[in-house]
Amino acid sequence: MTIFLGVIIFILLASILAGLARVLRAHRPEDRMLAAQLFGTASVAILLVLSRMMDMRALLDVAMVFALLAAITLAAYVVLAGRRLL
Repeated sequence: MTIFLGVIIFILLASILAGLARVLRAHRPEDRMLAAQLFGTASVAILLVLSRMMDMRALLDVAMVFALLAAITLAAYVVLAGRRLL
């Protein structure tokens, strides 16, 4: 089971690297924001897997805080982008 969870973490880290490449090559702010959302989602998933692997329930709380921060960041971006378009 631990090997399987390690493979999952490796795949999530690879997706973060792919998102980083997208941030560096993106021309539009929307693309960068989507990559930032990928970072938030992947980091929450990594924390959840690590919590299971290491049996640390405190990592669940950290994952929840990261998920809330990602949602707040997206909402703030949408509000600011809407004001820019008007």
